[in-house]
This record gives sequence, C-alpha cells and structure tokens, in this order.
Amino acid sequence: MHKDISEILFDEERLKNITKEIACHINADYAGRSLVVVGVLKGSFVFLADLFRRLTVDCTLDFIAASSYGSGTVSSGSVQIKKDISADVKDKHVLLVEDILDTGNTLSYIGEYISRKGAASVKLCTLLDKPSRRIKPINADYIGAKIDDVFIVGYGLDYDERYRNLPYIGVLKPQIYTH
Repeated sequence: MHKDISEILFDEERLKNITKEIACHINADYAGRSLVVVGVLKGSFVFLADLFRRLTVDCTLDFIAASSYGSGTVSSGSVQIKKDISADVKDKHVLLVEDILDTGNTLSYIGEYISRKGAASVKLCTLLDKPSRRIKPINADYIGAKIDDVFIVGYGLDYDERYRNLPYIGVLKPQIYTH
C-alpha cells in the first residue's frame, strides 16, 4: 500500500543517521547547560522521540501545537496556537523541534512567542528544510536535510492527518491530493 502513495525520499537508516548527527551537535552545544526541548506538534513527534533519546544533556520536554495548514497542502500564513507549553521557560535555553521548515511562518511565530515568555535563548531544530518556500527570514540552527519543493509524508509528517505512521519519508504522489 505504501508504494502506491509515495516515493521514498529518506529511508529508515538515513533518518536514524540524520537524527544521530543532529543530537551530537546539540549535545556539544549545550554541554553543561540545561535545555527545555519543545516539540511542535503534531508533525515533529516521531523525529523528536528519536532525537530526545539521543540527547545526553540535562533536558526537559514540553510540547506546543500550532498550525497554518488546516487540511490543505499550502500554508494559509495565519498561525494559531492550539496547545501552549506548560513549562516555565523564563531564563532557560529552549530548543524548538519541528518536522519541516518551509515558509517559516509557524516557526517564526512560535520562536517569537517563546522569546516573549523570557527564554534566555531560543534555537530551532528541524528535520527538513525547504528554503525555496521561505517567506519569513528565518533559519534553523540544526537542520537534518534540505529538500526541494515537494509534498512529503511519513515519519510524523502528514497529509490531512494521514500517513504519519510511514517509517520513511516519501514524496506524496500528486494523484493523492489533487483528486
């Protein structure tokens, strides 16, 4: 069934290696410091689970949910916080973990939102970066891989809440979302 909906872009082994490499950089950068890791739901949860298990620094975990997509394939540009963090981030180092950075609307909004809560620093980690779609002038501090402007699913990424459970990341075949 999976082959009928997408073409594999990143297989499980590649995702494991990407996650390991990012974790090594984060561990080096935050050695001796505490870190509040904030996953951006829902898309980041699979990547975040794998990444979090590889972190050796003192860290806590929280989640925030925001969206600018709804059920479409194109960002609306209007970001809404659907679930706020519960952690007090005042004077703490925060790492926002996202599945994909494309327009930058959501991560830019959340980064500013967390900064206004008094965080000592806010850094961004994204599994995938799609710079050709950037609208906001934002760059991630930790990037797993850059990709072209294709619609992808799997490993937590979805189309209309489907396909998050794929163990790989694949390019969604257009006939799935253009019917």
